[in-house]
Amino acid sequence: MNRIRRWMFPKTKESSANSAPQSLPEANKWDLSDYPADFNPATRSLPEANKWILSEFILDKLVPVIGVHPYPLDELLLMCSTVAYFRPDIIVEWGTHLGKSARIFYEVSMYLKLGVIIHSIDLPPDNEHAENIHEASERAIFVRGLPVALHLGDGLSVARNVLAETRPGLPLFFVDGDHTFESVNNELNCIKEIASRAVVLVHDTFLQGSESGYNCGPYESLKKFINENRLPIQSTILGLPGMSLTYWL
Repeated sequence: MNRIRRWMFPKTKESSANSAPQSLPEANKWDLSDYPADFNPATRSLPEANKWILSEFILDKLVPVIGVHPYPLDELLLMCSTVAYFRPDIIVEWGTHLGKSARIFYEVSMYLKLGVIIHSIDLPPDNEHAENIHEASERAIFVRGLPVALHLGDGLSVARNVLAETRPGLPLFFVDGDHTFESVNNELNCIKEIASRAVVLVHDTFLQGSESGYNCGPYESLKKFINENRLPIQSTILGLPGMSLTYWL
């Protein structure tokens, strides 16, 4: 009973909110050594993390820096829970943009004392993609000065090189680039090809219906991918933009 009480009502310390974008304090609000089983895959169902602790972390520390756009609270929780449960060796993402997703992964990795190396890939500034940031001073501002490896180029090509150089035991991929069916389908299949074990988060997976004509590609390609490979999936629900998790171990 005492352990359950400590789990549901963790010890807290006074802390002040941070202004964005700046680094979060190094001191953790909770001593995670009090909860050794709550982040241990060997003693939890697959996948499961302590949402009480992570929710407090998100509200107190992440939201003041990152906000809730483009990642609402349920998506922030899925991102943080995925890192907490799977403990990847590296994180490879494409679609750097302002650097918000890379900042989320960096902060939760630091908070959990995992030291995950983060690689963020974006299109070259002269690429005419609608969401590409052409002004260098505006790109990746949320991870500026932080130890996040920034790359320019094709996401899959760079990811292939990163994996060949680092040879991680378990990489986490965050797919948030082009949202067409063909692009996401190609990305997922190439990830499966280059990584024998992997955890994958795909953004913009909430399907409004084909009649909306909005971001149908990520959902449709992910559905095809998991059906063909017989993989598990967990998704946020009830609204845009949506995020989904799948993995093969």
